[in-house]
Amino acid sequence: MRRKDLALALLVVGIWGLNFTVIKLGLGGMPPMLLVSLRFTFTVLPAIFFVKRPRLPWIYVLAYGMTAGAGQYTADIYALKLGMPAGLASVILQSQLFFTLILAAAFLKEGIRKREVAGMFLGVLGLILMGLPGNLGPIPLPALLLMILAAIFWAASNIVVRKGSQLLAQRGEKGDGLSLVVYGSLFALPLFYLGALVIEGPEALGAALLNLTPGYLYSVIHLAAFGTLFGFAAWNKLLSRYPAGKVASISLLVPGTGLLGGWLVMGEVLSLLQVLGIGLILAGLVLAHFGLPGRGTGSWVRKPVLKDKENTEEIIKEEA
Repeated sequence: MRRKDLALALLVVGIWGLNFTVIKLGLGGMPPMLLVSLRFTFTVLPAIFFVKRPRLPWIYVLAYGMTAGAGQYTADIYALKLGMPAGLASVILQSQLFFTLILAAAFLKEGIRKREVAGMFLGVLGLILMGLPGNLGPIPLPALLLMILAAIFWAASNIVVRKGSQLLAQRGEKGDGLSLVVYGSLFALPLFYLGALVIEGPEALGAALLNLTPGYLYSVIHLAAFGTLFGFAAWNKLLSRYPAGKVASISLLVPGTGLLGGWLVMGEVLSLLQVLGIGLILAGLVLAHFGLPGRGTGSWVRKPVLKDKENTEEIIKEEA
């Protein structure tokens, strides 16, 4: 990965790690579906008046909106609402790497290495450890399952972006990550408001809006501007240039800032079993990305010919 692309990826994962703390703060003053509805409202407006529509067929834009938008963030925000600590959420959501590797091998024919399978095994053990009865402490099991579901939706959106990028490459065109985020969010927005009306009710929504403080409003704008518009536009740009598994693995750095933010801002403290579970997940992520020193990285699925001429030589060097 080029240095400037790596720097961009590091900036994105740093922002995303702190997002969980910002969401927790926002949930202190408004219902979950209202928070996510306002977040995506500010993602769409006013950007949609200045950003051109994606060059992709609308089915790709709709699929992205349903996965990276409606699916991921509904599961994510209700997991946090049900008691998932912000720092721990940043760790569990990174299981999207494992799901991305599986989906990329199935739908994109991208290589899945033995080290990645071993890493997935460790990650699953870590999730099981945290999910055993009595091991979650104050964390409800539904919150854990919802966060895993959010990771699956994120992985699915990675495949949508990568598949769309390959389609554009065949046409000799380049995708625009920002346009996909804005117009994909437009498709998701009606579902958020409908969900807010049905789940929260008009009275609760009205009361929350009347009592919306500048601090809570900032949390919404922060999530829209940095977490969604900038974060996913940059992420989609990286997915258009590199294999889905390689980009997804960069997110293993998210838990560092997520746990730090949860500790500094929210005062979150983890139990010993939770720490052990996190350790297994992080060990699995590191193994999947870097492998063991001096060991080979044999692939169980033949890799396709890379179509991104701008980065082909560099990617081949890294894989060698």
